[in-house]
Amino acid sequence: MKTITADPWSISADDFPANGVTPEKWRFFLRYAVLAPSSHNSQPWLFHVRNNTLELYADRRRACPVVDPNDRELIMSCGCALFHLRCAMRHFGFLGPVEIFPERDLDLVARVALGTQDETDVEESVLFYAIPKRRTNRQPFNDDPVPSSLLVSLQRAAEAEGARLRFLDDQETKYAFADLVAQGDRIQWANRAFRLELSRWLHSNHSPSRDGVPGYAAGIDDLLSCTGPLVVRTFDMGEGQAARDHEVATGSPVLAVLGTDGDQPRDWVAGGQALARVLLRAQVEDVWASFLNQPIEVPELRTKLKVVACNAGFPQAVLRLGFGENVKPTPRRVLEEVLI
Repeated sequence: MKTITADPWSISADDFPANGVTPEKWRFFLRYAVLAPSSHNSQPWLFHVRNNTLELYADRRRACPVVDPNDRELIMSCGCALFHLRCAMRHFGFLGPVEIFPERDLDLVARVALGTQDETDVEESVLFYAIPKRRTNRQPFNDDPVPSSLLVSLQRAAEAEGARLRFLDDQETKYAFADLVAQGDRIQWANRAFRLELSRWLHSNHSPSRDGVPGYAAGIDDLLSCTGPLVVRTFDMGEGQAARDHEVATGSPVLAVLGTDGDQPRDWVAGGQALARVLLRAQVEDVWASFLNQPIEVPELRTKLKVVACNAGFPQAVLRLGFGENVKPTPRRVLEEVLI
């Protein structure tokens, strides 16, 4: 087996320990799971290996109680990690039964069994190879249209995981949504507790932290990235942020609302798995994505978003999609930090 580097993003299918023992296989699969997206890049997951089964736990210590008081986004983040895990295991033919919330303990999100080696799934393998390439791309996208055939594929990807994807197609709907985003910015930034919580997850470009959002992810240079958390804590920049995000929303090549039929923890897990599948399916075609979740995170606006995004069910995430330049990945914690 090849030497595995310390960088969590430097991973290759060639490193798979085909002749290794079960713990080695689990560690390999988990290296793909931890590359999943999460709210504020909080990575709120823990894993416990029990011989031929693995348990995925929600790490409530990494919760964001102001922006996510019910841990909805936290559980969705765990759902994203679960899909990445499933995808890696399916690619190598080792995916066994998956149980969602197998016990009364809602911290135990899922239990996954290591199956006997089986045939791989072609679609899952395509998604598997996209995992190390996926990024949350917060930079402007160019004007190239996203092919309608891919949009159909993204809708099918969401449906495969029990969710639905609704595109905000016409300009009137886009502007109505952009107004909600701007309103959400003003409401959130006016809340000092929100700004304090957000600042804890913002880091300088050279921070040793293995979580959160470094300045470069938002296109911020080294100097400003050092002062960013202090500025966020101190000043209400809601008006400026609202103006910028309104422009981003109306100028996005594609806006999509991911929704579920219900709004309980099981639905959040399904939404997270659907989100991960959609993001990887887009990445296969070199389409980037980032989030405009303000109207979902502000309760009174989420109700209005349901009207704007008709037939989307309960909105769980809003994506902007398009073509653009490659961006650096955000940091990830090493396995030792997420293994119980």
